[in-house]
Amino acid sequence: MAVYFFYGDEDYNIELELEQMRAKLNPDFLSMSYQVLDNPDYSTLITALRTPPMMFGDMLLVINSEGYFSGNKNWFEDSELSDIDDALKNNPQGLNIVFVVRLPRDEKKKLDSRKKLYKILNKYNSKEFPTYKTYNTAEISVWTKSRAKSKGISLKDDAIELLIEQIGNNLRQIDGEMDKLKLIAYPEKIVTKQMVEDICISNQDLFNFTELVMKGEKDKALLEFKRLLDKKHPLELLSAIQTMLRKWIIIKTKSSGIFAFELSKLTGMTEYGVKQTIQKLKKTPVSELVKLKENLFNAEFNIKSAESIDIISEVECAIIR
Repeated sequence: MAVYFFYGDEDYNIELELEQMRAKLNPDFLSMSYQVLDNPDYSTLITALRTPPMMFGDMLLVINSEGYFSGNKNWFEDSELSDIDDALKNNPQGLNIVFVVRLPRDEKKKLDSRKKLYKILNKYNSKEFPTYKTYNTAEISVWTKSRAKSKGISLKDDAIELLIEQIGNNLRQIDGEMDKLKLIAYPEKIVTKQMVEDICISNQDLFNFTELVMKGEKDKALLEFKRLLDKKHPLELLSAIQTMLRKWIIIKTKSSGIFAFELSKLTGMTEYGVKQTIQKLKKTPVSELVKLKENLFNAEFNIKSAESIDIISEVECAIIR
């Protein structure tokens, strides 16, 4: 069968590719036909590469290989690499092998092409999965349309534009929002801009909430929080606010030293969104943003560790502290 080499810092696209391959296996025998190994040693790896599938159809072997390419350590001797190369050239009938290297997102790291293992794997079905640039909205739009089609829906152009404006290049989040939009649109299959506005929390929504907290208008902040709960579960909302605060803290601490274009890369926001945020946060002390983020983080910890019985009250207390 085939050997594949997937690598890059867009782990969600790698995940989707693997899901498509997994979906082709016999669902009744997945426990036997689907195997994942994490940086296995030579003995474990070579055994797996040479083991033919059983009688239940094709087999998919996924080898997470980040460790093989990190640091200066040589995982394999030259003779072992030769054995690996030979096993890949003569892999058993019915066995699909996928080596996967997920790189840290937005750190601009590249695989060391000088490594002998890279040269071996690159001879096969090699495919890079890079993160889409935040400023390349056309590329994200094409991806969004394709994913929407796979879900049996279509998004109008202005709906896609708004979705990208609100989320940026986080494909996993875009995909999750489309699942919600599909439910909202049912029984229709077309998603409109109004539906995106109704179901998805925008940066402006989050800014309005945070601005009220910063101003000390806690009563209005709590009302805004309750309004946002109509769109998201409290834990989802906590995650969205903390993600936003992390981006804002980066912008506040670095905006005086680098251009909006660089801040866009660091935060995953559009360049236009970065410029807007710089203006909106001009009078907001970074210490207040950090304090709010810490309060919300502690609230999330208490909720997830079951130390809090009332989720909403836990978040509300974090807001008014």
